[in-house]
Amino acid sequence: MTTPLGVEIDALTHRFRGAEALSDITVAIRPGTITGLVGRNGAGKTTLLSLIAALRPAQTGTVQVGGRDVWEDPSVTSRICLVRERGGIFEDLRIRHTLRLQGALRPRWDEEYAVELLGRFGVPLKKTPEQLSRGQRSTLGAVVALASRAELTLLDEVYLGMDAVARRMFYEELMADYIAHPRTIVLSSHLLDEVEDLLEDVIVLDRGRVVAAGETDAVRQQHSTGGSLASLTDVLMHLSTERTPS
Repeated sequence: MTTPLGVEIDALTHRFRGAEALSDITVAIRPGTITGLVGRNGAGKTTLLSLIAALRPAQTGTVQVGGRDVWEDPSVTSRICLVRERGGIFEDLRIRHTLRLQGALRPRWDEEYAVELLGRFGVPLKKTPEQLSRGQRSTLGAVVALASRAELTLLDEVYLGMDAVARRMFYEELMADYIAHPRTIVLSSHLLDEVEDLLEDVIVLDRGRVVAAGETDAVRQQHSTGGSLASLTDVLMHLSTERTPS
């Protein structure tokens, strides 16, 4: 059985060519939760997930997963799975071979589950990812994330290519497998109206800074007006508008 991993980020700053993508971020991700990472384009979501997954070292500050520094520690990184809309999968390798490779890399990989899910979503095992439609390619990434059974699973807009029916199927499967195999899931999404009811916690980024974090309902309540609960889209509009210079 997997043991969910928490994330502790302290004073994290990251720059690209002198421009700050992340600025002095201090935030925690509770183990065993589905946490949403939300923000407008360019807010720093992908950079933050890449640092958590140790795809690049932290320049300033620290990133710890399960109480350990994540950079160059295979005992930690083998327990993390980051899947993005593009990247991380060999485009010219048949999907069946990709699944076997995942099994060699991930100690908790469930290939039987992956094959069953791909069949349910209509993704052919004999093709390569470059031969798939965008929706099928997105589905493959989502399946790899779920079947990894990683204690920390990071999903960076992985389902954007799916149609509405496929996304609904994915959300339902995500919840079912999360209940059956508890882990920590971080879900980065622009489709806030679709995912907000899945999220126990939320982290809101704006221009590289954390502008809100906590339990999702509490964050939504904090930004509600009148008698109705604010949506996460309302929250994001409120916070990003507030920080726009006049």
